[in-house]
Amino acid sequence: MKKISILGSTGSIGQSALDIVDMHRDKLSITALAAGNNITLLAEQIKKYEPEIAVVLNEKRAEELEPLLRGGKKPEIVFGDKGYAAAAAWDNADIVLLAIVGGAGLLPAIAAIYAGKTIALANKETLVMAGDIIMTMAKKNKVDIFPVDSEHSAIFQCIEGNRQRDVKKIFLTASGGPFRKKPIEDFKNIRPEHALNHPTWSMGNKITIDSATMMNKGFEIIEAVHLFGLESCDIEVLVHPESIVHSMVGFQDGSVMAQMGVPDMKIAISYALLWPERLALGLDFPDFTSIKRLYFEKPDTMKFPCLKFAFKACKRGGTLPAVMNAANEIAVNGFLESKLTFPGISRIIDRCMELHKTIDSPELSDILEADLRARDQAENLIKKKGVF
Repeated sequence: MKKISILGSTGSIGQSALDIVDMHRDKLSITALAAGNNITLLAEQIKKYEPEIAVVLNEKRAEELEPLLRGGKKPEIVFGDKGYAAAAAWDNADIVLLAIVGGAGLLPAIAAIYAGKTIALANKETLVMAGDIIMTMAKKNKVDIFPVDSEHSAIFQCIEGNRQRDVKKIFLTASGGPFRKKPIEDFKNIRPEHALNHPTWSMGNKITIDSATMMNKGFEIIEAVHLFGLESCDIEVLVHPESIVHSMVGFQDGSVMAQMGVPDMKIAISYALLWPERLALGLDFPDFTSIKRLYFEKPDTMKFPCLKFAFKACKRGGTLPAVMNAANEIAVNGFLESKLTFPGISRIIDRCMELHKTIDSPELSDILEADLRARDQAENLIKKKGVF
């Protein structure tokens, strides 16, 4: 029986993970649940899975949660940064599913590593912000990090059974998002409701917008560099709208291995939770005769400049990726609140990266400081209405 701590239990990844637990109660159980503001759903999850600890965003949310649990078995209820760190390092957890969105996932990841917990990583920003530090910590503490992104899980599965030194190239696939065929001159008219209508995947708002700008794929480039020990020049992004090929690995003998499947995150989540075992998930195989063809094309970096920013940040390294991530978080929030145009997201990120003086070999404190400064800069830029 593997005991799981889920950070981000009310999000799409967390809910999918709990669906897997429901299917395999003989193999998986829940010992900790952490959410943000969705107190009603968290209360339902607590009643069903009876975790030992539950975490919410702040004290107010903790007070709101208490009465919803009357009459049932109550977990220890904690909140804030200390609460998330406690859930990540919970003694009775074997593996931590880190599915918190954004830079908020970094400190819980560090807490999990120091506690020697295996990590199922669904939070891209952890490695984007501090990949070198995180991977060094993990190696020192003998902690395994299993990728939960469908693309990185695909790469991991393709490399399994092969020698790392034989890997020559990674083909990172992308759906292309909802605006793949939209003319660039119409981007200024894109509204949040348009960008949130993803053609393939069901995700939270922030990740869905990142997919629409292709920043999500940019994050995945940086994540892949750290997870698989490659250079950014060894990674090629391919737009693949069918989302059947989740990514491919090219080897030095010219062989290419692909991992395919229907677009469902349960595949990647279950593999990370119970590697090397594969669970029965009740999913169908792709209907290849119906699909008939699989289409690939190069991404348009004029329409989606966030990809260029990611390659730049990855190559430059230091504190620049953290700045890119922080500016993106603020810009996406600004767009969702209709304070910023869709093209304004990339302009804010570009400007914050230009303003930043990169520290080449940063300590964690340098990264956190750069993150806060970039958030302030992005907020101030958004206030300049009409400019971005």
